[in-house]
Amino acid sequence: MTRFNAEFSSLPDDIMKLIRQVRAAINHITGKRISTSSLQFRLTLELLVLSILALSSVAFWAGWQRSQNLVGAHKKTLEYIGIRFPEQVELYSEMGSLEIGLTRSVHKASTGGIMVWVKRNDGMLLVNSPDMDLQSSKITKMISLTEVPAEPTFVRVGDRYLVICSRTLRIKNELLGTVYFSQDITDEQRQLNDGIRSLIVVSIVVILVLMLAIASRIRHALHPLEHMSQVASTLSADNLQAAKLQLHQAPDEILGLAQTFNEMLFRLSGSWEQQRQFVGNVSHELRTPLTVVVGYLQSLLRRSTNLSDYQQQALETAVGETERTIRMLEDLLDLARADSGNLHFRLNPVILNTLVAEVAQMSQKVSNRKIILVSTDDDVVACADQDRLQQVLINLVDNAIKYSAPEQPVELVLEKREQQVMIHVGDRGIGISLSHQNRIFERFYRVDESMTRSRDGTGLGLAIAKSLIEGMEGRITLRSKPGEGSIFTITLPVWNPQL
Repeated sequence: MTRFNAEFSSLPDDIMKLIRQVRAAINHITGKRISTSSLQFRLTLELLVLSILALSSVAFWAGWQRSQNLVGAHKKTLEYIGIRFPEQVELYSEMGSLEIGLTRSVHKASTGGIMVWVKRNDGMLLVNSPDMDLQSSKITKMISLTEVPAEPTFVRVGDRYLVICSRTLRIKNELLGTVYFSQDITDEQRQLNDGIRSLIVVSIVVILVLMLAIASRIRHALHPLEHMSQVASTLSADNLQAAKLQLHQAPDEILGLAQTFNEMLFRLSGSWEQQRQFVGNVSHELRTPLTVVVGYLQSLLRRSTNLSDYQQQALETAVGETERTIRMLEDLLDLARADSGNLHFRLNPVILNTLVAEVAQMSQKVSNRKIILVSTDDDVVACADQDRLQQVLINLVDNAIKYSAPEQPVELVLEKREQQVMIHVGDRGIGISLSHQNRIFERFYRVDESMTRSRDGTGLGLAIAKSLIEGMEGRITLRSKPGEGSIFTITLPVWNPQL
């Protein structure tokens, strides 16, 4: 059994190596790296471990059973010969001398690879099987064994596997010595070991196939959850109404989760729509009284000859804050109109060379900052609303100036492609980290950079810019890297008079 147990001693290491190899194979097949903390990997590993334990138990039991059957058959043979040997010696001794009886009994028992030898109590060899080569070191080593159990036992001598036992030899109540029986089962044991190795190889192949099959099935079973995650990651306030999970042939548990998810989206959509209506209504209702308030405040400032410096400063602060609030309400009204589809655009041919140059000149004059304009000699004509596009460009240039150092210039680059025109507004300022770039166009979203960001903004400028550009059938994108600056790109369709 020593060799049999040795075959299984290295199996756990082989299995762990197999797990690593198959994990790499699954990563290659699926085209993506599987995280060790993912549900797919954990379920695959747990089912694989259970499969390995089951197959290993079957393989171990089968090998052990075959080994027991092999050794057990030879043990019974030696036990039967050992019981009959003294009777045969007595029988043959009656036909001649004791020496002849021993010799004939040993020769008769030495069949089928069985070796027999008899020693006196002083260790002297009396007789042995005729096919035993006493010059062989292996035979000499076997004969020299002094402690041989009476019950047939499986032992290993050198590279040979033997079943050996011994019995005290008494003839007519006279102690002659000890008789030893040995049967070489090396060939059978090696065949058994080869079978065990083949069984291990087959088990490993089965484990490999099981792992791939389990991983594939689990990945297929978890696909609805992956789809749900993708839908959730792309959700925004603009597509809540259209977003809906469509799962077919999914398990009942996942279908129930998908239904709950869709109901949640419906409730969120309704809440968001109510919020939009509320903001629009409140903004509209507040703008008129605030306009009246700022009018009276400005009138007081014009007649403030008898006011103290403190009162004068307080009035100026009140006027400034009221005007800022009115601008924010106007921005909210623009967003509300865009959400409801009531924000109308006058799409006409716009010569961008002239518009961009005017924005650069005006911004440079107001801010005393250097604005670098990169344009083309050919006229670049886009299909846009000139006033709203100018509003967006001024907002982007103002942001670029606000979030970059005074000595750093702001760049305005005009570019034309086949059916599109692009306006790049770039700065070399603080930049925006990747985690914030996906949300920078959301309403009221502001990057928490208290040391560098101004507190004057409302967080609506970029959201309005996105709504206005998309209303002109264009798009606005951002490329930024912290510490190196940001580039906002406006893409608009080229004016086509044939349409």
